[in-house]
Amino acid sequence: MNKQIKLTLIIGSILAMLSVGIGAFAAHALKESIEPYALSIIETGARYQMYHALALIALASVALRLASFSISLPVFCFSIGTVCFSGSLYVLALTNIKWVVFVTPLGGLLFIVGWCACIYSVFRYDHAGVKDLPHE
Repeated sequence: MNKQIKLTLIIGSILAMLSVGIGAFAAHALKESIEPYALSIIETGARYQMYHALALIALASVALRLASFSISLPVFCFSIGTVCFSGSLYVLALTNIKWVVFVTPLGGLLFIVGWCACIYSVFRYDHAGVKDLPHE
């Protein structure tokens, strides 16, 4: 396993773990102390964080099987997009700092660019001349 795939699996796993922790913390510990709207903001952040954590794990899994499949740009976009999108939602819900709402769309844009990069990688992938890993 190369370093990029290993790092992608680690980042995806950490983001997934934090998503579960943040969601559980909000649902149980914060339920009585914050407004329902703020709780829904945290839930949205945790949901999108989990989606993109799973996408990172899936990308690493594909890259393990397909040697020439490029994942660099989607990994960057999903990772930084999660920090911007979900992170800004968490800050907004917990601190009521309003200016972070300007960071949220940047995270959303990075998600979109990451998904476009996935599509591009699929179109660009050339199976000819590439020996993929055999099924075990």
